[in-house]
Amino acid sequence: MRIWFLCKVKYAKETEDGLLKSISEQYLVDAVSFTEAEAILYDRLGSQIRGDFQVTGISKSNIVDVFYYEDADIWHKCKVTYLIADGDSGKEKKVIQYMIVTAEDVKQAYDRIQESLSNMLVSFRVPDITESSIIEVFPFEKDEVKDQLPPGNFRPVNQEEEI
Repeated sequence: MRIWFLCKVKYAKETEDGLLKSISEQYLVDAVSFTEAEAILYDRLGSQIRGDFQVTGISKSNIVDVFYYEDADIWHKCKVTYLIADGDSGKEKKVIQYMIVTAEDVKQAYDRIQESLSNMLVSFRVPDITESSIIEVFPFEKDEVKDQLPPGNFRPVNQEEEI
C-alpha cells in the first residue's frame, strides 16, 4: 500500500534583486517510512536546490492517488466521495478520499479527475477541488531500488522452488 508523506522544506532562495529570501515549500513523497521520505527528499532536492536546505516537517498525507499530466504543473487536491455497501450490516457507507491531479485551473482539474476515475465501478462525486501548495511529487521508482542492491544472485521470490 502506498503511503504519501507531505514534507515541508525550508531554504534560502535568491530573488531577482540578488537578495536571499527564506522560503518554505511542500513536496509529496511516496515512501514506506518517515526516514525513507526524508532520505528521498535529500537525494532528489540536493541537486535541485543551491545551498543548504532543511526538512522542517514530515507528516502522513490523506492523499490516496496521484494523477500527473505533463502539460500542467499546478497540483489540485480533489475530494472524491462515493457510497459502498457495508459487508456486515448491508447499509451504505459514505467514503471520502483525497486525490491530487495536475491542471491549469479548477475546471481542468475536475475534467481530469473525472477522466482518471471513469473506470470506477461505483458512481462518485467531486464536491471540492482546491489548488494545492505542493511544488513537486516524488513517486516510488522501481529502478532506484535495483540501483541500491548489492551485487548478488537475486531473483524474485515467486521464481524460487519450494523445498
